[in-house]
Amino acid sequence: MSKMLLYGATKVDEGNSAYSAIASLEQFQWRNRVLVVFPDKGNARAARQENQLLANRDALQDRDMVMLKIAGGSVRVLFGAGENLDAAAIAGELGDPPTGEFAAFLVGKDGTVKLKVSEPISSGELFAIIDSMPVRAAEIASDKQQTSEDSEKRD
Repeated sequence: MSKMLLYGATKVDEGNSAYSAIASLEQFQWRNRVLVVFPDKGNARAARQENQLLANRDALQDRDMVMLKIAGGSVRVLFGAGENLDAAAIAGELGDPPTGEFAAFLVGKDGTVKLKVSEPISSGELFAIIDSMPVRAAEIASDKQQTSEDSEKRD
């Protein structure tokens, strides 16, 4: 199965009201998108995921991203800021991925899970998924309008 099919098959329907906000990540709601990474045994896939995304810090910043890694019962903030995070609560709400198996979850600004992957996702694919979300589309439109207004003021 190709990566695109895998990602397409695991993308969560944003319009489905059965998905509720992740309470343990409430501090990020309407401010940040959160990528939660659960490392694999040996950490190879998790390290590859981290390196791919952290190489694009400006893109992460532009998309208001926070990256978290949950391992050994603790949460490590890889990008962005977060405090008083409960690893067990986050893992429980995301479905308790099997220990030693790689998993990554993208939580949107509305607090709901938008994507779940069992293999690292490229930064380009992740950013394309984020950029296709309605909230992100509104942010892009607002940024373009602000840039246009700033340009007119200088003229």
